[in-house]
Amino acid sequence: MTRNGPIALAYHTLFVAFILAPILIVCWVAFTPLGYLSIPIDAFSLRWFRAIADYPEFITAFWSSIALAALSSTVAIALSVPAALAVARHRFPGRDAITALFLSPLMIPPVVLGVALLRFFTQVGLGGTFAGLVLGHIVIVFPFALRLVLAAAAGMDRSIEHAAISLGASDAAVFRRVTLPLILPGVASGWLLAFISSFDEVTMTVFVATPATMTLPVRMFLYIQDNIDPLVTSVSAVVIALTVILMLLIEWLYGLERLLVGRHAESA
Repeated sequence: MTRNGPIALAYHTLFVAFILAPILIVCWVAFTPLGYLSIPIDAFSLRWFRAIADYPEFITAFWSSIALAALSSTVAIALSVPAALAVARHRFPGRDAITALFLSPLMIPPVVLGVALLRFFTQVGLGGTFAGLVLGHIVIVFPFALRLVLAAAAGMDRSIEHAAISLGASDAAVFRRVTLPLILPGVASGWLLAFISSFDEVTMTVFVATPATMTLPVRMFLYIQDNIDPLVTSVSAVVIALTVILMLLIEWLYGLERLLVGRHAESA
């Protein structure tokens, strides 16, 4: 295995710094004692973290976003697994067209999708409801979940399934004890990506959400339209901190590489 040279190391360092710089700046500004956005800051204060308690709308929107992302990503994964197995294993007329249909939300601008969903939900009586918001997010995140599950299903060795069937295992037992564990890295990765995509979605959600179903990104977007104080940066810093804690917890309990890549990565 060859080592990276100084140019490659410098490039990687600049790339990582470029990615982390906005996150670090947001967290830095969150500790300002001033009433406006400013860097650098002369002193550190928890003023704007304490101010979050004065705006329960952010806390309510946070839990709504968590519930929405968890529900939509779970349903998207539940739909992605049979769809990915069917597309990866079988050749049938219209297979490519169905795959393109599944992935089509990636090609539609979120604004267009938001207007279309708003019109459709209004016609069927789901306008302004949490159920309509969940359905809209399922449409948005389904392609992300499908791509990763499809990659795992396409790379799976089916000889293990055939061996289980030859030993008398039922179809349900084969799926539960053989197929699902083999594609679990793709399922877990797809769920995480779908969860993140749903949690961060703003453009489409603006059209579908109502004050009763407001998500945290939409709440923050509406807040910064009328305010210039650092409250949004403190909310962002809390979300970033919770994300880091969650990732560290997963790494400690199970291992991110093992979860997202698979058991074979441990011996690679």
